Amino acid sequence: MDRYEVLKKYFGYEAFRKGQEFLIDALLKGRDVLGIMPTGAGKSICYQVPALLMPGVTVVVSPLISLMKDQVAALNQAGVHAAYINSSLSETQIKKALQLAAGGQYKIVYVAPERLLTFDFMQFARLAEISMVTVDEAHCISQWGQDFRPGYRKIADFVRSLPKRPVIGAFTATATEIVREDIAEALGLSDPQILVTGFDRKNLCFSVETPKKKDGWVLQYVRGHASESGVIYCATRKNVETVYRLLSENDIPVTKYHAGLANGERKQNQEDFIYDRKPVMVATNAFGMGIDKSNVRYVIHYNMPQSMENYYQEAGRAGRDGEPAACILLYSAQDLVIGRFLLEGKEQSPELTGEEAQALRRQDEERLRGMDMYCTTTDCLRQYILRYFGEEAKDRCENCSNCLAAFEELDVTEEAKQVIACVEELKGRYGINVVVGTLLGENRAKLREYGVSEYPSYGKLKGRSQPEVKEIIRRMTEEELLTVSGDKYGLLGTAPKARAVLDGDKTVCIRRRTDRTDESFGESRSAGKNRRPELLNSRGLELFELLRRLRAKIAREESVPPYLIFSDRTLTDLCVKLPFTGEEMLQVSGVGESKLAKYGERFLKTVRSFAKGEREKLYFGEEAPAAGLREKALEKPSGERKKGGKGAFYITPQQAKTFSYCEKYLIPELAAVLSEFRDPETMKKLSGAEIFRWLQQEGYVEQKRVSGRWQKLVSEKGRAAGLFLAARTGKNGTEYEDIYCGEQAQRMIAGRYVRTKD
Repeated sequence: MDRYEVLKKYFGYEAFRKGQEFLIDALLKGRDVLGIMPTGAGKSICYQVPALLMPGVTVVVSPLISLMKDQVAALNQAGVHAAYINSSLSETQIKKALQLAAGGQYKIVYVAPERLLTFDFMQFARLAEISMVTVDEAHCISQWGQDFRPGYRKIADFVRSLPKRPVIGAFTATATEIVREDIAEALGLSDPQILVTGFDRKNLCFSVETPKKKDGWVLQYVRGHASESGVIYCATRKNVETVYRLLSENDIPVTKYHAGLANGERKQNQEDFIYDRKPVMVATNAFGMGIDKSNVRYVIHYNMPQSMENYYQEAGRAGRDGEPAACILLYSAQDLVIGRFLLEGKEQSPELTGEEAQALRRQDEERLRGMDMYCTTTDCLRQYILRYFGEEAKDRCENCSNCLAAFEELDVTEEAKQVIACVEELKGRYGINVVVGTLLGENRAKLREYGVSEYPSYGKLKGRSQPEVKEIIRRMTEEELLTVSGDKYGLLGTAPKARAVLDGDKTVCIRRRTDRTDESFGESRSAGKNRRPELLNSRGLELFELLRRLRAKIAREESVPPYLIFSDRTLTDLCVKLPFTGEEMLQVSGVGESKLAKYGERFLKTVRSFAKGEREKLYFGEEAPAAGLREKALEKPSGERKKGGKGAFYITPQQAKTFSYCEKYLIPELAAVLSEFRDPETMKKLSGAEIFRWLQQEGYVEQKRVSGRWQKLVSEKGRAAGLFLAARTGKNGTEYEDIYCGEQAQRMIAGRYVRTKD
């Protein structure tokens, strides 16, 4: 059997994903590998396929019991014999499992790092033929990683103790360059084949929201996504309990997870979530590493995490099936205070020297500050994440809250000059709060103690608000005009680039959102509505629901999580391919021989009964998409309405004729006036951002950086269509140019949304 046959027989896939075959071939040739692949990219396939082709046993070192149980359950469902060794088993069970593994009963054995050097496991390792050692969540071995576990340092000792050195594979989702180097050195990898497939997950929509009342926002969002599974992360146990009570008191099936709960309760709550008995989980970051639940449609962070590594790993638990999912961070200035408090209480490993402990503390501070900058940037969020991990990225992804929002550009160069002067006068001895207080002319006791009223910059920005000045300073930090010390004090200094601002050679601009009108912005824009399989038409959705109910019934009968039967993506592909025979069902993504034998006839019976023996098209588009290979779902025709949701905006020909065209409208104004024609119960509101994106796509307008500022421009084609630039005054009195629609352009835009009623 070759690697393709193993992939299809056990896992039900026709082709490997990006990077998988490259790493599999290296392992099969006996070469060590280090794979950095994002959550949901299929890391486990990279070692499970070669494990089934190699002689002997593969030992997989894994950090959490829940992760091992998920992986072993999935393998056994696929027809692969696997076992785990951890503290959830009795000593008798462990001895029995190791005895069976040594006798060739199991091809893959998962083990906690702390168990590697125990007497029983070492006895097994010397008797068995160990062909490969795989290190999952390999960043845990690095003291520079976000989840350093001293137990992982035992892996190298374990490998050295074996009679014959096996090939080593190390895998993780998040690792900066310094962490990658530390992994390779700590594991003693020999000339490893290193692959970084990229951190981008295009199916995830990233969003940062700043609601005044987080509890109300969360309740509204979860209610609006009642049919979906989601995780809500909180920084503290107290917040977990608060959010849990809020949701449960509003009759939402929710559970909770944190270290303060008894082991039995944590285990039960985790199972309730995984088995979809309670599809919403409220938890601290103690929950989730390695949880393979594929149908999580949203991850909400109630508080800001302490690092981008933590955030991306936790947010990455959404959309593991490749379908669209939302990653939403609710930010407030208090989150930075909470983050610093948690860092102060963080225990350092006793194995570290004083110098190493200080270096790690400085790194933790820098990570926290980088996370705060992510929450406050007005640039593309995906771009920020990818560049953090050292990957090149486009300026705009068109799938995050910042790219989907409308902004105005404000020139704050004069204010930036005052900031630079103040920082220089204070000689880099203070952080942002003192600098802001000085510029605003505040009379706080601390500022009087520091004598800041004696400096020329004192009160120079009086009249500005504290958030406005902080926003300017953050922007200057992003543009490397100011420096921030790497300790907990965050002392501000000036960078060499600041001279260009003082000399008038560089402008400083901030972007301010203009389309956020209420607390539900994140809900309507970046978070989306209930995300059902978007390529299926109404008939396809009917079949999908029938298959989903059948999957839930089988899961209850077998006491396994529904996603271990088939993923949502497999159910969608069943609706697209509409198989009537077992041979046809084997062509469905995620259906292998073992699962066909177990579940095939029951699913085929449902499909045949639904279709009544007739082939019909249950999806949008001309050709059936290749499941597992498409980057996004096919678009629905304009106006198609999801079952249970609002339809897309449109106007009738009669409404277009009666519309009051005038001399000029701003794009958001035109959207608001057109939206007055809609039925708010059945139709979505038209937004100015949607109109602008269409005009941009058609080449009528563009947005580009000019002299360091984002500016909206009208092309020659746009001018011919009746679009023009004119001066506009913002709420704070700043003048800038914006795009206006003349009567000709208004008619063109309105005409785009005209269609007859169903």
